[in-house]
Amino acid sequence: MKVLSVTSEIYPLIKTGGLADVAGALPLALAGLGIETRTIIPGYPAIMKAVDGHAEKVHTFAELFGERATLYAAKCEGLDLLVLDIPALFGRFGNPYNSATGEGYSDNWRRFGALSKAAAEVAAGVLPGWEPDLVHCHDWQAAMTPVYMRFSDVPEKPSILTIHNIAFQGTFGPDIFPWLGLPAHAMAVDGVEYFGNVGFLKGGLQTAWAVTTVSPTYAREIQTPQYGMGLEGLIAARAHTVHGIVNGIDTDVWNPTTDQSLASRYTPSRLRLREPNRQVLSERFGLDDDTSPIFCVVSRLTWQKGMDLLAEAIGPLVAMGGKLAVLGTGDHHLEEAFRNAVRLYPGRVGTIIGYDETLSHIQQAGADAIVIPSRFEPCGLTQLYGLRYGCVPVVARTGGLADTIIDANPAALDVKVATGIQFSPVETWSLVHALRRAINLYNDKKAWMHMQKQGMKSDVSWKSSAKLYADLYSSLFV
Repeated sequence: MKVLSVTSEIYPLIKTGGLADVAGALPLALAGLGIETRTIIPGYPAIMKAVDGHAEKVHTFAELFGERATLYAAKCEGLDLLVLDIPALFGRFGNPYNSATGEGYSDNWRRFGALSKAAAEVAAGVLPGWEPDLVHCHDWQAAMTPVYMRFSDVPEKPSILTIHNIAFQGTFGPDIFPWLGLPAHAMAVDGVEYFGNVGFLKGGLQTAWAVTTVSPTYAREIQTPQYGMGLEGLIAARAHTVHGIVNGIDTDVWNPTTDQSLASRYTPSRLRLREPNRQVLSERFGLDDDTSPIFCVVSRLTWQKGMDLLAEAIGPLVAMGGKLAVLGTGDHHLEEAFRNAVRLYPGRVGTIIGYDETLSHIQQAGADAIVIPSRFEPCGLTQLYGLRYGCVPVVARTGGLADTIIDANPAALDVKVATGIQFSPVETWSLVHALRRAINLYNDKKAWMHMQKQGMKSDVSWKSSAKLYADLYSSLFV
């Protein structure tokens, strides 16, 4: 089977979040099941640099959203890429979606409309010698692809749209519709019309043959007003086509026995070898060198991620004997709250504003627990990294966090299957209670080690999830 994947980011070439990890890892996992994936990606400067010197021009679009565009084919990092080069739209350094001020580019509708239109034409067979059997689109930036396929004059290919986070929908004013190149009847409830506006994600949800999201619990949650962000009615109406498939991680990149980022590599049977990583972590974050538990955070510092709750819980955490190492960037007031915590609790709290891939590996290998208090979390990956590295996850009971972590309740502890700590409701007092549970378990060295080892035994690879995607792909041809 030949699959065209459509995405706005892909690891390891360009990444802002979990979307990139999935877009980069899933094609490699599917290859083992006999599925050939080519990924169409915008030609950002980082992408063009990565493929420079070994890219082949395979198609030219004389006019695509007012610009001449070139499609290049290249192999890079084991990935089979189709790079859409439109310098006027994608030749911007930094974040692929936002300007230096943090605001989304005003022409994002044009940029990702062009990506979707190009993908639809590839699906229709414009490339010599290669035509996909199925199209797999990721998030709102690619969601117009099935819309263009639906409202075209060529036979429609089976399509899947994966929602990585329904909070990001790509909604624009109705004035852009005439520029999209769609027939007038596409601006309707069974097309892209969304409360009088143009909805990219809404249009994709309306027209894709199947919809997936990145955990079974999130697939149920987004059918409710609390989590559906206005799209719950449409998703509930299409419930028979909605599937929740938990993300995996690249277990070659995230492997504590071979990870070159670490000061010391280790296995479940040699957990004492985590200690040098703990020392490096403490030094980098300015934490006291003692045996009290280190909790870490690797996250966007936002309301969705529950970082305001964690900021409120720092005082109680320190009073209970815990330490905290925070790595992330996000809302200014939350960044300042964590900086201020360093001043209030020197040696007990460390904060680094920004993102450092190597340091994130050291955190997972050196901290005792990772805190993920998200108000909603489609899947989450950092808890999977935590399991893999023996860094016990403390998570809100929502979305993929609920699906991937076994709570350390008495029954689970008794049969030694617990892998972390869940808490609900997602409020400060509940988080503080979870942190207290974690510290009490940490002080029971035998119970804590069992949790670490059980987590490290968890299958967090793409093996099972890739098989579910492959089965879903096949079902669309029945």
